[in-house]
Amino acid sequence: MKKYEAYKNIRKRAVIFGLPISLFALMMISILASLLIIIFSFSFGLIIGILVFNTALYVALTRITHNPQLFQMATPFPRIISNKRNSGFDYEQD
Repeated sequence: MKKYEAYKNIRKRAVIFGLPISLFALMMISILASLLIIIFSFSFGLIIGILVFNTALYVALTRITHNPQLFQMATPFPRIISNKRNSGFDYEQD
């Protein structure tokens, strides 16, 4: 008998143009802002600069997607795992 994955888990892994939905939305906002700048500017250098910026942003976002540990600042697991209620005070001495 086949097992099917829950729909919400499928949505978490959805990608558009190789980017997760949140990063794709960021890319689309950047493109829309760039189009507004292009419409109201008359500088050819600015237009080329915006195209280069959008290309670099897309490349950076796809690299972040394929290698997410580049921007992981904190450790993924806590130092102590406990079932005790957290009182808000830290009694541990480092």
